Amino acid sequence: MSRVTRRDLLMLAVVALGSGGVLLAQEQTLRLAFIPQENPDKLLGDIESITDWLSGELGMPIKGFVTIDHAAAVEALRNGDADISFMGALPFVLAEAEIGAVPLLSELYRGKSSYTGRIFVRKDSGIKALADLENRDIAFADPISESGYLYPLAEFERAGLIARPEEAERFFGRLFFAGGYQQAMQAMAQGLVDAAGASQYADLLLTPAQQAEVTWIGESPAIPSHLVIARPELDTGLRARFVAAMLKLNEPEHRDKLRHLYGPDGYVPADPDAFNGVRELARRYGLLK
Repeated sequence: MSRVTRRDLLMLAVVALGSGGVLLAQEQTLRLAFIPQENPDKLLGDIESITDWLSGELGMPIKGFVTIDHAAAVEALRNGDADISFMGALPFVLAEAEIGAVPLLSELYRGKSSYTGRIFVRKDSGIKALADLENRDIAFADPISESGYLYPLAEFERAGLIARPEEAERFFGRLFFAGGYQQAMQAMAQGLVDAAGASQYADLLLTPAQQAEVTWIGESPAIPSHLVIARPELDTGLRARFVAAMLKLNEPEHRDKLRHLYGPDGYVPADPDAFNGVRELARRYGLLK
């Protein structure tokens, strides 16, 4: 067996650099963080399906994992434990301010890259208006969720029921953060709380029987859709390849895979200016300087 010399090793390095870093790229793993909008056990199966497909498209290993919440996803990007994360608009603007996170893609639902936040109640609860929730219990999805907290809570302010977010706990009987849309909706549907603050589409996370038993009594203005973001240090070429692969999900032959990504109708390149309203609300509520 021939001996590998230092010259041989140097030549291998030159070849790798000359081919765009192919040898190095083969060792790289792209790490994707997913927020727990729905049942984490189901999400783990979905993650495996989509990362397997993306791995084939990009020709590199891809690892996906579920974070505890939005804040943990931002922290994973900050620490380099994640390269790309799926998250809401509010966590994105916070991550943008804190670590320079870069928006890549926005979700489409029913042809729009926006949606609303709603306050859901059971139809048999007797609750007809936001004012009826005084001294009642409410579950929100996450403290840094735009449709699962900030925008629905702002509706109580718009209705003159609270003057600022700090008054919310005095208005409600108890205020909980459930950890995700599905968890908040289930708490409401099962009678553990009187209301839930979540995305306008969060009722789709309930069973058909539960969906027939709930309604909504308040709705926010339009919110930019959830999006996909990257840590600023991630190679721009790899970002572009990832975006191109994800946009293939809009094609008819790949659309079935969207169910593994929280079920949007598709993706479009993200427009940073679309989040100006979220930035303004976050500043007004003291979340951004």
